Amino acid sequence: MRDKKAQAAMEFLMTYGWAILAAVIVIGVLAYFGVFSPGTYVPNQCTLSAPIGCEAGVADSGQVSLDIRNGAGQEITITSIQVAGCGTDTTSRITADGSLTTVSIACVPALASGKYQGNIEVNYTKSGTGSGLTLSSNGRLVDKV
Repeated sequence: MRDKKAQAAMEFLMTYGWAILAAVIVIGVLAYFGVFSPGTYVPNQCTLSAPIGCEAGVADSGQVSLDIRNGAGQEITITSIQVAGCGTDTTSRITADGSLTTVSIACVPALASGKYQGNIEVNYTKSGTGSGLTLSSNGRLVDKV
């Protein structure tokens, strides 16, 4: 009687053991092929800290393009925009409150194909304050090249 209980328990554990092993193999295969990789499903992102916002950012092998919106409540003068892995755009421009400015920054050497993740730094001064104090807004760009 005791042997039959032991045999039933062993068969029960072996059945569940094979089922668990099959599930682990399936999960391993799916992970190998990138099904659980969130980077393949996350769209491109462009963020900047207030008061400047980044509406869109596109990275290709030769340049990075950013659509920047002024939310400062007054005109600002952008003195430089630096993107990691690319260069710095020092073309001075004035953007009015709420306006959208598109900036393209050349990348030399060209960005490698794949996923690009780079920091953005925008230096600016507020017009009309007379202080000349340089402020900065930092953010990040994530896109496929």
